[in-house]
Amino acid sequence: MVSLKGEHIYLRALEPEDLEFVFEVENNTELWEISETQTPYSRFLIKQYLENAKDDIYAAKQLRLVICTYEGKTIGLIDIFDFNPKNKRAGIGILIKDDSSRKQGHGKEALKLLVNYCFEHLHLHQVYANIGVENDLSLKLFEGQGFEKVGLKKDWRFDGKAFNDEYLLQRINK
Repeated sequence: MVSLKGEHIYLRALEPEDLEFVFEVENNTELWEISETQTPYSRFLIKQYLENAKDDIYAAKQLRLVICTYEGKTIGLIDIFDFNPKNKRAGIGILIKDDSSRKQGHGKEALKLLVNYCFEHLHLHQVYANIGVENDLSLKLFEGQGFEKVGLKKDWRFDGKAFNDEYLLQRINK
């Protein structure tokens, strides 16, 4: 997948060796609000998920890729979800796991690669993201890649204490 290689990072398919990385991400309770997870995942379930991750995007309606540096470090995950080939749209989500890997331009490069993949290879008309109004870094990242705020979902996410608003951002391939 030459189109998924950037200057500083590349995106690749999930491998069995990603078990511990995915296990840590999926069981990090600080991220559960974003991923709408409410229960922990076992290594067994994640192993099964990794074994089935080879399914074609048209069958699975989603695709998770690993963000890696050329130095061999796995730094995050980027997802296509809610893939709808009929209406030529999909959602995108991204996570850079550690604070030390954030604000380095890796998220920007990964998002750019994935959006290009969606438009050029999947022939999508639009991609979208759902981002909490308080998530300034993600809003800046997506808006910097041409996504526009098109809606506000009021009281959309409950964090255990309060309801929070969420923006819907879109980028349409013109």
